[in-house]
Amino acid sequence: MTEGAIEASIETWRRRLRYALAATYGFIGVVHLVATDAMLPLMPDWVPQPRLVILATGLCEIAGAVGLLTGRFRRAAALGLALYAVCVYPANLKHAFEHVHVEGIPDSWWYHGPRLAFQPVFVWAALWAGGLIDWPFGGRRGSGQGATEISGDPARPPKGPDPDAPATIREP
Repeated sequence: MTEGAIEASIETWRRRLRYALAATYGFIGVVHLVATDAMLPLMPDWVPQPRLVILATGLCEIAGAVGLLTGRFRRAAALGLALYAVCVYPANLKHAFEHVHVEGIPDSWWYHGPRLAFQPVFVWAALWAGGLIDWPFGGRRGSGQGATEISGDPARPPKGPDPDAPATIREP
């Protein structure tokens, strides 16, 4: 398989993951909006105005899902969804360790164990699908505008700036 074919394959998988994450977060966001009261018991006691937080996170999930599908907002959406996955971890822990019953969700470690273990994967998936990281598939070191590929192969020159990054004005 040629280098170009490998890169095209990686980009295909990145795009597919974006679609899957957008569908997942869009669905979960709608659930937050329509079943807010069912989620209230999951909120840790230290969270102020839990109902408002659930509604706000639902809107953020939907905005992140839409943003992942756009070129302009993709990176911001990816970062937001990764941070979201970190921020909801305390609610996931409460759900698991306090055996909070939520209709339609199992209360067993067959459900909670994989869910808790998979949360870091959601963080990675958002960052990778959004083009903020290339790990573990190689490529860019660092993230953000103008990140270039570092290659140890002298026959392969580094790539230029990311085409999805916003344009900058350079002073003469």
